[in-house]
Amino acid sequence: MRKKYQRTSGVLHFIGKLLSYFSPLTLLPLVLVFIYWNKPTENHLTLITFIGTAALSLLLGLILQKIFTNKEIDATGSMLICALGWIFISAIGAIPYIFIIDASIIDSFFEAVSGFTTTGITVFSGLDAMPYSLLFWRALTQWIGGLGILSLFLVIAYQSGGYHHIYLAESHKISSSRPRPGLANTLKIIWGVYLLFTILATIMYFIGGMPIFDSITHAFTTLSTGGFSPHDASIAYYASHNYNYFKFIEYAVTFFMLLGGINFIIHFRLITGEIEALWDNTEIRLWWKLLGIFIFIIMFSHLLDAGIFQKILAGNHLNILQKLETTFRKVSFQVVSITTTTGFGTQSIGSSYFPAIAKQLFLVMMVIGGCVGSTGGGIKVLRVAALKKLLTREISKIRLPKHAIKDLVIDGNLIPKDEIHRISALFFGWILLLVIGGTITSFFTNLTGWESFSGMFSALGNIGPSYITVKEMISIDPIVKITYIFGMLAGRLEIIPILLLFTKKAWK
Repeated sequence: MRKKYQRTSGVLHFIGKLLSYFSPLTLLPLVLVFIYWNKPTENHLTLITFIGTAALSLLLGLILQKIFTNKEIDATGSMLICALGWIFISAIGAIPYIFIIDASIIDSFFEAVSGFTTTGITVFSGLDAMPYSLLFWRALTQWIGGLGILSLFLVIAYQSGGYHHIYLAESHKISSSRPRPGLANTLKIIWGVYLLFTILATIMYFIGGMPIFDSITHAFTTLSTGGFSPHDASIAYYASHNYNYFKFIEYAVTFFMLLGGINFIIHFRLITGEIEALWDNTEIRLWWKLLGIFIFIIMFSHLLDAGIFQKILAGNHLNILQKLETTFRKVSFQVVSITTTTGFGTQSIGSSYFPAIAKQLFLVMMVIGGCVGSTGGGIKVLRVAALKKLLTREISKIRLPKHAIKDLVIDGNLIPKDEIHRISALFFGWILLLVIGGTITSFFTNLTGWESFSGMFSALGNIGPSYITVKEMISIDPIVKITYIFGMLAGRLEIIPILLLFTKKAWK
């Protein structure tokens, strides 16, 4: 390859390594194939499909490594690796859907992208009748997407010296969030916490009455804040099927979604005895405030619409506590699900159960998302805090002497101008893509304006629910699906890496 395309050579060589590392993961569903072999849905087709998928991933990886030369990567190359990596992995991850349930290429790629980006929008129905191995693969894609692909990038990059660039390109963490010097130690801590919480979630769900298969798949998709469920009815399945402890299940899922939306370094600090980690920085304090405000407003509005306060004033106190508990459980579940961009549901967000104000607040939650360093999507709470401080500073410029205006500081850390510019650019990019995606949806569908824009909110925020029903999403125009695929990738990679793919100079 010509000298000026050495970056391209290095990028594609790394993609080859990534596919080689990814190959064994596609064999994990075989465990379910053998366990449920006597079931009608598990047969030679599922067996051959997953073996073939693994073989293709390995073969393609080896070919890319053979053809292209290994080169040390820079920041631009790292972003290209991240963007291409998600696309290649999603293409491989789509293969089981194509062969096992005969899904179209676009729908299969859509579902795979939704899984690996932990978005959770689905274009499949009839989940309860699908093979266990495929449902396991579907959940595993979200668990891998939560932290796994990032870790694979870092492990691969560590071998050739450009690891710090990929760490920043894929995760966009603020450097102070790293608990100890060194990539390996950071990875060990994050993975340790992730695995621990996955195991705990599995145990808690099983105690609550979920079958072991449901417990594992829901643990995968809870901690990754992905939201895929093996049931069409999602978490509402357990209440509708009269599980004795469905309330416990809903509270447990709410708790683990909350854990997934918090910076994993805070979890590490808590485990090591630093209880003050729950309130000693700007982001976590704002996180608690936002959750409290959202829950209070929606719960108050719902109770008001239900006439609960009039009943209390009239002296009718029967079942008041039960009503309050039910409302709190459903509202807190939905708020945490949307804010952490998980997307599980006990009620549709377009349901009449929620007051009108809730439906608008849900869109706001999709944009904000979870904390930096979590598995959640969205702009991130810390960036919202930074934008708020920027606005405050601009207002201060009007009424204070010029020399009194200070630099932007959060928790005693000076925010570099480059980071401020990037936050502003990302926010503008979000708004621009929301407008473009919403407009395309409106043009190619008969959906209302709110429904159209909610779809792009969902894709870009990496969260499943929107005002578009699953039935409508399945039959939606392929152009809209492609738009949402782009939105999911842009949201997960925070726009800039995915846009670099279309920049000619980035490849040289």
